[in-house]
Amino acid sequence: MDLSKIRFDQNGLAPVIAQDAESGEILMMAWANAEALLMTEKEGLATWWSRSRRELWTKGKTSGSLMRVVDILLDCDGDTLIYLVDPSGPACHTGRKTCFFTHNDAGQWREIIEK
Repeated sequence: MDLSKIRFDQNGLAPVIAQDAESGEILMMAWANAEALLMTEKEGLATWWSRSRRELWTKGKTSGSLMRVVDILLDCDGDTLIYLVDPSGPACHTGRKTCFFTHNDAGQWREIIEK
């Protein structure tokens, strides 16, 4: 992977969105450093940098909800990436498929009820 194309922030991080490769649904967003991106490419599993724990984490290593990476996309500015993934379970720590389940409804944040 050519890391020179990626514009990392002052902390050496870039935002990475996980998107379901089949449905197109946005699953989650987290931060990656160069090491996380290289590990993702090498192992084929979505890996990020945990800002709170200050360590690499591969989604699903402990929960079993792995995200196999089908492709990695870089935006036109070089400062945001997308992992196109095949998820084996929910993306969110709440057990939901996606972390994005709260929407603005007439000025109020409301959770979307899953069907």
